[in-house]
Amino acid sequence: MRFSHFLRLWKRDEKGSTAIEFSMLSMPFILILVGTMEIGLMFASNSVLDGATNTAARMVRTGQVQQSGGDPRQVFIDKLCEKSSFLLDCSRFQVEVVEMDSFADFSSYAASFDGDGNPDSRGFTPGGVNSVNLVRVFYRYNLATPLIGQFLATGPNNSRMMISTVVLETEPYDLSQVAEDL
Repeated sequence: MRFSHFLRLWKRDEKGSTAIEFSMLSMPFILILVGTMEIGLMFASNSVLDGATNTAARMVRTGQVQQSGGDPRQVFIDKLCEKSSFLLDCSRFQVEVVEMDSFADFSSYAASFDGDGNPDSRGFTPGGVNSVNLVRVFYRYNLATPLIGQFLATGPNNSRMMISTVVLETEPYDLSQVAEDL
């Protein structure tokens, strides 16, 4: 009789039911919340990468990189870092700037990767006045949460490769060369 008595008391006692319900729902809620923040941060990082690439590509377009007097690649990377270092690690940038024959050649300049998922860069050789250039920046973004990484990671160590590409024609920045062409 005593066992059935305790069973009836336990069934009627609702103390702690809220705590049990909270413990059941809190973990999925926290995972969804953290996952949403992780994805938001990833999209924000991608947007910052695009903006920094556009700004640095503008320096190629206007000839500032080509006429810098120093290392053109370093001038380009310095501008990338200036515009993105608050969110992205500058040491992870990999850049590719090459001159193309025409805008129609873009499809033959697709990004290529080695067996480990690292980009195969064509180098940093911006063209001269009125040349068509491909500007591409690679950034390996590390996902902070392993659970989200299972679904979004495309590279090693829970990472995802972000790529920002700009194709442009340089301006006639060297007026002496433009006068010779006329």
